[in-house]
Amino acid sequence: MREVSGSTWVFQLMIIFILIFACFLTLVINYSKAYRVKNEMLSIIEEYEGITPTSNDIINNLLRGEAYLTTGTCPVDWYGVKISDGSRQESDGKTNYSYCYTEKRTPDNRIYYSIIVFYKFNLPFLGELMTFRVEGTTESFIGSSNRY
Repeated sequence: MREVSGSTWVFQLMIIFILIFACFLTLVINYSKAYRVKNEMLSIIEEYEGITPTSNDIINNLLRGEAYLTTGTCPVDWYGVKISDGSRQESDGKTNYSYCYTEKRTPDNRIYYSIIVFYKFNLPFLGELMTFRVEGTTESFIGSSNRY
């Protein structure tokens, strides 16, 4: 009888380690997708020298093509964009957006953008547990006259 209870304990321990590994794998996969999307968005912003109507459409199409449906809240005074309708609004800190960005200026009047994309840690049976941010910044550039 002692052998049966000992093997049950080992079996339960094995299941716990498999669940921990599955959680870690889920987190890494979601992070890598968010990081890849962020890098592509930064490249598009730099190529079009800012967030212009054209670059905004390309970014929204990129997110739709990647099936990137993760949303989160943006900091106050940042712009939030919803890819469902392509709308851009100034964030109030409570509404969920697909991504956020802000335009900043250097002392020599060059422009750079900071963006935030989100990724979620969710498990099939437990649902969404947490939302994390991935932030990035473009190189500074002069900027397009066709910005929003």
